[in-house]
Formats: sequence, C-alpha cells, structure tokens
Amino acid sequence: MGEISLIGQRGRRLRIGLLLVALVAQPLQAAQPGKAAIASAHYLATEAGHEILAQGGNAFDAAVAVSAVLAVVEQTSSGIGGGAFWMLHRAEDGFEVMIDGREMAPAAAHKDMYLRTDGSVNRDLAVNGPLAAGIPGEAAGLDYLATHYGKLPLSESLKPAIRIAREGFPVYEKLLGMLKYKESDIRRWPAAAQAFLPEGKLPDMGQVIKLPELAVVLERIAAEGRDGFYTGETARRLVDGVQAAGGIWTMEDMAGYTIKEREPVRTTYQGFELITASPPSSGGIAIAEMLNILEPYQIAKLGKVQRTHLVVEAMRRAFRDRALYLGDADFYPVPQVMLTDVNYAAGLRAGIMFDKATPSDMLPGRENLPEGTDTSHFSIIDAEGNMVAATLTVNTIFGSKFMVPGTGFVLNNEMDDFSAKPGEPNAYGLIGFTANEIQPFKRPLSSMTPTLIMGKDKVAAMGTPGGSRIITMVLLGVLDFVDGNGPDSWVSLPRYHHQYLPDKVFAEQGAFSAAEVKGLEAMGHSVEIRERPWGNMQGVMWNRKTGELSAGSDPRSGAGSAIVR
Repeated sequence: MGEISLIGQRGRRLRIGLLLVALVAQPLQAAQPGKAAIASAHYLATEAGHEILAQGGNAFDAAVAVSAVLAVVEQTSSGIGGGAFWMLHRAEDGFEVMIDGREMAPAAAHKDMYLRTDGSVNRDLAVNGPLAAGIPGEAAGLDYLATHYGKLPLSESLKPAIRIAREGFPVYEKLLGMLKYKESDIRRWPAAAQAFLPEGKLPDMGQVIKLPELAVVLERIAAEGRDGFYTGETARRLVDGVQAAGGIWTMEDMAGYTIKEREPVRTTYQGFELITASPPSSGGIAIAEMLNILEPYQIAKLGKVQRTHLVVEAMRRAFRDRALYLGDADFYPVPQVMLTDVNYAAGLRAGIMFDKATPSDMLPGRENLPEGTDTSHFSIIDAEGNMVAATLTVNTIFGSKFMVPGTGFVLNNEMDDFSAKPGEPNAYGLIGFTANEIQPFKRPLSSMTPTLIMGKDKVAAMGTPGGSRIITMVLLGVLDFVDGNGPDSWVSLPRYHHQYLPDKVFAEQGAFSAAEVKGLEAMGHSVEIRERPWGNMQGVMWNRKTGELSAGSDPRSGAGSAIVR
C-alpha cells in the first residue's frame, strides 16, 4: 500500500500559521550555516549522521542514519520495532512538515483487550510481551525520509547501522543499567535474552554486543525499502513470531501500515515561532496552550518562586485538557483550534491566582479521576540550513521486552499509550478517555514533542525522551532559549513537572532551593524532589546574526554526543 500525504505536493504550499509578518518579511542574516550540528543520545549515532553528510547527504539523509544507528545501539529507548515523529524544515523553500511514523493498533485490537473479567486492567499484558505491541512505523519512516526528502539512496544512509549491528558496539553505562533494571523481564523472552544477555548473564562494561540478525533485517530494508520490512520474509517472521507468543498481528496489518505527513502545530511566543508536534502527539497542542497562558505574564521579569508557580499552573491546565480532548485526529475530532487559541488561553489564565495554587480537583472537567528515561531524540542542522528534530520510541524501557527469534530487535509496547480503561493511568500515570481509547488501525496518543524554533536572529531544534515529562521538559527548554541561552543550558538545566494528576510538582535535585520549596508550598503546591533525574534532551542552534552553530547533549545519560563539524 502506498504512503499517504496529508499536505499535498512536496514543497508546493504557502507557509501558514501564526508567524509574525515581520519575521516572514525579514531576510536571513546568514544565508547558510556552512557547517552542520548534530546532537543525539549516542556518539555512534552522531558520528553516523556526520558520516552521511560528508558523503553528500542532507539533514534528512543524516536523520535516516542517526535513527537507524540508535535502533541498533539504544534499544532501551528506540528501534525499528517502534515508531517516531520527524519534524522537518527544508531551507530552500521554508517547507515544514511532521513525518508521522507512530505505531498503529492491529485490526484485531479492541478497547477491552486488556481488561480482566472483573473489569480491572491487566498491566502485564499491556506492557510486556507481543500483545502490548503496535505495528511499528520507524522502518517505513526511514524509507519515506530517504525517498521524499533525502539526496542519497536509502541503502547508503543505512550502511553505518548495518555495519555497527554486524561488527558490534561496546556496552555503555546506561545500557548496562537498564539491562540490570529489566533483566527479569528480558529473560521471559529467549531471543531478547540471547541478544542482550550473552552466555546467559549480564554483559560487562565495554563488552561488544553484536546483532547480526538485525543487520540482515536492515539489509532487507536497504535493498527493498519499506517492502523489505512490511511484506516478505521479515514481515512473515514477525507475524508468525508474534502470533506464536500470543499476539494478534497479521500480514495484512503489516502491509497496511502507512506513513502520514502532518501539518505541524504552530504558535508564537515572545516573537519566536514554534513548529511543533501535531496529533497523534499531545505535545504541540499542550506546548501552545501553556505558552499562550504564560505570554502576558512576562515571566522572565519574575522571581523564581512566582515564575515557577505560573508555569506549573499552565502545565496543570494543559495536562487536564490532554486527558479530556486529545487522541488520534483521524479517529476523534480533536478541538485543536480551540485548544491553541489565545482567547481560550485567556479564559484558562483568568482562573489562575497569582499567589495560590489551584487544586487539580477544582478544575472543571471529568469527575472522579484517578491518575523516564526511555524514548530517544536527536536534532540536526546541516550546512544548508535544513533542520530535523526527531523523537523515536519503543515506549517504556526495552519496550515490550519481546523479540521475535531471528530479528535482533525488541518490539514496542505502545498499546499502553492508549487508554485501556477510561480514567485508568498508563505506565506514566497519564489518564485518558474516549478520545484515546483502543481502536483498530488507530495511533496511540503520544507525548513526543520534537520542536523547531524560528526567529529573526536564531533558529533551533530540540526535543527529549521522558514519557509524560517530555512536554514539560520541552517547555522549559523553550523558555530557556527565549531567555537567551544556548543548547548546553537547555539540556542541562534542572527540571520540574506537573501533569494535572497526581496533583504534585515533581522536581529534580537542584531544581529548587529549600527556600523556594517553602515558597511554593506556602502557595499550596505539593513539591516532591526526586532522587533520579529524567530526560535526555538533545538540541542544536544556529545564530544567524553571528553565524555560530552550537549543539548540546544532555549530560544525564553519559552516552550522548553533540558535534559541530
């Protein structure tokens, strides 16, 4: 089945959205960066992107290479058994689009598939094993990027990933830590245990992991494009393996998967335009809603406690609306125009008290509502000014932990991103209702928020993993960018988060001083400082006024790499 374009002929549309007239009219102060910047969650992926650029590829070819290498070395977080959103900016004509490679529910999926006879949700089925997996989208996305936007053949851009899968890569600290954390779950599935627990035990730091079966799968994609994954030998092996272990995939499900081009969510803040993720992501709408609430406050002029209070109140309201209204817009009438309208934000702002928290259970909405380190992100600016912000995922750590024998990659557990039961929290504590209920061929609601920021003097690409915290991390990164800081600052700054329910402000160590915690608590906020940090932000920026190109990789993971070359 062919791919679907929801925008129309490539490069043949008027630039729409909320970009300020002055911004549109202003010519670029520097025509091109002249160099390239790549920031990703693993140094081998960053190097692969630069390798492809050196061979004459553009940012979109590099995105194929980076995505594919991460699919080999970072299966804790992403892979061809999962999905992705790629946000693109094409320099030659200003064209922007989100490539939707989100996973899809198989035809036999239904809204009660994880419910026990007593009506409770079977969490193990929803997150572990083949029944938790949606039809993957990343492989189709790699082919689509190369065919529609790249300059090089797909086979060329996949060479680094194939080489690394065959020759191997050294075990690094994050991978070893996640293997220790999920060892018992991985051991439930023999193929996954064989791949990641060589000789039946945890690998040593620096030990080389080889995935020759994954190399073969990637070679089929390189030779045949999407058909090398969604039809033929790979598809048959996947379907047979999933069904043998209790899953519900069919060959028709595989062949029917399509990439979709989505018009990004566009909003403005303090003179910058944001191009960010559209449904089935909840991130772009939530970011637009929060920024619309915050803009009149001029929060840069406020003290830390007052600023945090207002940002938290904006987060609270956006996550309330996420739970009520957001899902796959192909299946549910998402009220995007309303949620991103400045007048709607004004109404929400009117309910915010300047010196007192609003308890979440006092917000209008549904009654009786109960309430990481996975996923991956990379950002690219090439020498011509093309940009990519891409967030990739298998959902939770190692996804479903299930690997079909002979494939070398784990399958996602994105079915848990649907609402298994109205008001029931998923693995990230996020709640949902009819808008995000399970339906055949539907794509689950996501928090992934790859974002581009366009200004007169500087442009940027950013994003991060982190489950429900993705949205708030990107928000804080955008605010830090607007404050005048660069990628090293966005990716490093301590983070805080509020998601409506549970009604708490979660914060990393160092996000607030003891006095600031007391100040927030005096306003009625419940603050919980977490021992473990979260996120793995990757960002790049081009200052068109000075010509400087910069990149930042989150120091929290230890394996990331940001290179300007």
